[in-house]
Order: sequence, then structure tokens, then C-alpha cells
Amino acid sequence: MISLTPRKEIPLTLTITTTLVAIALTLVIGAMIFGVLGYDPLAALYQFFIAPVSHGYQVADLFVKACPLIIIASGLVFAYRANVWNIGAEGQMILGAMAAGFVALSWPNLPGPVMMPAMILAGMLGGLAWGMIPALLKTRFNTNEILVSLMLTYVAVLLIDWTVRGPWRDPMSFGFPLTPMYADAGLISRVELPGIGRLGQLHWGVAGALVFSLAAWFILGRSILGFQVKVMGDAPRAGRFAGFSPALVTIIVMAISGGAAGLAGMVEVSANIGQLQPDISFGYGFTAIIVAFLARLNPLAVIVAGLVVALAELGGDSAQIALAMPKVVTGVFKGILLFMLLAGETFNRYHVTFSLPHRARLQGESGA
Repeated sequence: MISLTPRKEIPLTLTITTTLVAIALTLVIGAMIFGVLGYDPLAALYQFFIAPVSHGYQVADLFVKACPLIIIASGLVFAYRANVWNIGAEGQMILGAMAAGFVALSWPNLPGPVMMPAMILAGMLGGLAWGMIPALLKTRFNTNEILVSLMLTYVAVLLIDWTVRGPWRDPMSFGFPLTPMYADAGLISRVELPGIGRLGQLHWGVAGALVFSLAAWFILGRSILGFQVKVMGDAPRAGRFAGFSPALVTIIVMAISGGAAGLAGMVEVSANIGQLQPDISFGYGFTAIIVAFLARLNPLAVIVAGLVVALAELGGDSAQIALAMPKVVTGVFKGILLFMLLAGETFNRYHVTFSLPHRARLQGESGA
């Protein structure tokens, strides 16, 4: 039998050791798989971990890839810290993108200083509204927020698909399910670095994501709201005795996580796509759940975790192009990497004890 006992204190050396061991095991297992399939293991690992960051513009693209993951995961940290399991960030991201797109397409002549704040506000309100549905159902009828938020994701996917094929489709798109392109005022501009100019696809949304993560860390660690969230997550009974409302905390954390996902949808479309289409997310809402837990529900660590997951995504693309590696193989390797990192986190947070079944039974009887 395997038993897990929470550690009272987690030393930094243990955190570093488990992470390094997880990465080392991933490299060994990955190299074995690549070798068995007939690929050069060293070349494959180079494509996964070195090639995506071998030039300055590629580092910038890594941040661009991690941008929506950082924003969504920073919001999810609030919900998960309060033991509210919002699994529907994907749908909230889509609704945020649609709300921001409604502003951009309905008033294309708005000046830039008005258009961009309006799109940001609309995106956050769109995601927030979609997140409020499972929150209100949970607080009013005690429904399961996991199932409701997850099912709403598929509703959102069908809703944007219907919208871009129907009322919002561009008459000049030759039948393709696309809306008209946003006006220039509705597009997030690229970053111009002094003496360098543009660096890859780096845009101002990345700076916004880093600021958002920093603000989330400050609120969670330095505000009354953050204290309430942590108390209701760690000791809900003590929170009730202190006068905190579980229903209010549930609504607040769902609003924050939904608004963050909606903001990520607005940024992703406005910075990288420029118009609405059936597929705008590519699974960012689901991947951000892994990022949040990989970061141990710390908003600042979310930045590092988002970059690690983004590196795995870009490395997979690089291996497919350079080595003609099938997508399923790169997907397996990415899965092994994330599994090892999460398994290392389990060993980091818990004492793991292995015992034979008959010995565990004897220990239980003697204890009784």
C-alpha cells in the first residue's frame, strides 16, 4: 500500500532536488523512447529544450506562447486556493474573446485610447459572466462546479462556432468561418525595444500578463481578500467561525478566475489572430490548470511554470518540423515531462510510505 502524509515544512533544497530529478528522469525516458523509434535522442532533446530558445526572437516567442497560460493560471490560483474547482477556464476564455470581439466589430471607429480599455473590460466581463453561472448554481443549489464549468466549455465552443459561421461572418471571407479583421485600434501592438526594434512576435500583452501575475501575488499575500481565500481553502470551519462567507468567497474567486480567462482570450485574439474564428484557444484553458498546480498555486511561480509548459509546446513543434517526428510522439514526451514534474511535486509535499498489504493490515489491527 502507498500512504501519503503531508509535510509540515518543505525545505528549498527538497524542492530543487525533486524538480531536477523529475527533469533528469524525463530526459532519460524520452531519450529511450526516441532511440527505440529510430530518432537520434540527442537531436530530439536539442529540438525540445535548446532550439526553441536558441535565438533572441525565439525567447520572445516563448513568452508570447506562455502569455495566455500565465494570465489564466494566475486567476485559477485564487479558485484553487479556496478549494473551488473551476475547470471551465477554456470556455470563459472563449466568452471573453467574443465579448471583446463584439466591441471591436461593433464600433471599429473608436479611437485607440478608448477601444483598447473597452475591449479589455468587455473581455474580463465576458469571462466573469461565464464563470458566474457555475458559481451561482453552486452557492444557490449546491451543484458541482467541476461538472457545470466543464460542460459550459463545450457550450462556449459551439457558441463561437455558430457565431463566426452565422451572424458575425465576414461577407468577404469566401465562405470561411471568420469575422472581419479588427481595426488597428483593436490590435495589441508589438513591443519596440530600444536599439533592437521588434523582437519576434513579442507584444504588450506579455507585459500585461507579468503585471497581472504580480498583482495576483500581491492580493493573495498582502490583502484581506487573499487571507479570506486561504483560510476558506485551508480551514473552512475556522473561516466560518471568523465570519467569512463561503458563498461570497466562492463567487469572488470564480469572478476573478473567469475574468482572468476572459482577459486572456481578449489578448490572444487581439495580439495574435486579429479576428474571431472557431479555434482561438488551442486548449490554453485546460493547460493552464497544469500550470497552476505546477506552480504550487503561487502566482509568481506561475510565470516560470507557464514558460516551462510553453517550452514543451514549442519544442514539440520544433521536433515535428526538424525531425519529421509525428505529433503523437511529441505529445507523449510532453505528457511524460508534465507527469514527472507533477509527481515530483507530490513527493515534495508529502511523505510517501510504501508497505506490503499484510504488514499494513497488521499495523492497522495493532493500532486498533
